[in-house]
Amino acid sequence: MQYRRLGNTGLIVSAVSLGTMQFGGKMNMGNLGQAETTEMIKVALNNGVNFIDTADVYSQGESETLVGNALKTLKNRTEIVLATKVRLPMSDNFNRSGATRVNIMRGVESSLRRLRTDYIDLYQVHGWDSNTPLEETLRTLDDLVRRGMVRHIGFSNYMAWQGATALAIQKELKLEPFIAAQMYYSLVGRDLEHDFIPFAQYHNVGILVWSALAGGFLAGKYNKRNLYPKGTRFGEAGQFVPFDWDHGYKVLHAVRNVAMRRSATPAQVAYAWTLTRPMVSSVIVGARKLENLESNIKAADLKLMPEDLETLNKASDPGVPYPRWMVLQLDQAEDPRPKTLEPERFKDGGPWEDLRYRKPAEPESKESK
Repeated sequence: MQYRRLGNTGLIVSAVSLGTMQFGGKMNMGNLGQAETTEMIKVALNNGVNFIDTADVYSQGESETLVGNALKTLKNRTEIVLATKVRLPMSDNFNRSGATRVNIMRGVESSLRRLRTDYIDLYQVHGWDSNTPLEETLRTLDDLVRRGMVRHIGFSNYMAWQGATALAIQKELKLEPFIAAQMYYSLVGRDLEHDFIPFAQYHNVGILVWSALAGGFLAGKYNKRNLYPKGTRFGEAGQFVPFDWDHGYKVLHAVRNVAMRRSATPAQVAYAWTLTRPMVSSVIVGARKLENLESNIKAADLKLMPEDLETLNKASDPGVPYPRWMVLQLDQAEDPRPKTLEPERFKDGGPWEDLRYRKPAEPESKESK
């Protein structure tokens, strides 16, 4: 197992962390009960995982309850990093939703009770709340840290400007800062690279990756003849994350080729690729079966070679949208200072090719065909 710092902190987490959406029966995401939950957590810990991520909304609190009971049984709460989330609706009462002071205070007290613990290592806002003043959210989270209920705070599913705005307010008001961002990132969903990863690099925010398999697609579970097989996440809950299916199959073909070269599973390759990306502190894995969990955890030990990364990156390349391509062109290709100050970074051409005056590729002649 690899271990990494969580963002700009001294807290060390396993490169692979255990996701818990499959625990409980109210979300139709796995329907695992107490015995299965306890066994999965035990297996994860025995394989070097020290980081468990859950949320209050997972099966409407049932996942937290099952995790709390398991940790009490295994008697190792203080040996792990425990994360949970707040923000999404927990009932039809509209005051039990959002990143409001009322809902966060109620949420953290409920999560502590269900998790059977005195503190939460990482407390995350599950999404942006456009109906609540951001200062209200940030001051409340700061209060939780000051009271010792929470050790660190993070967010999930923010845009880059939202994360940057929050960090600026926290700095101005001398509040506890966000140190981690839980975000969707996969070989068929590389949007994070355009704005969010540069934001995370600048502010030293650790990224926790959810759904690196794109809902199981990159594990090779689905094919064009049977897009929603029984017993799978897509079959029970529909397509978990959006992506272009034709592009997805091209990426999956590359993943399978690399898996064959490295005697690995496609899932291990997809997870291992994500672990090579900048600012990733941990990749969250989940499974319904113990053998799948153990196999996925081994992705942390899979070393992809440069030729593997080239295969995967080329097949999954999403292109570079404006204004990012212009930023890179001006800051990297046209400015001579980076090449002088960071020669090692530019020894293989650097992060961006100079596109000025480049002629378009000549069309193939009939003879060459």
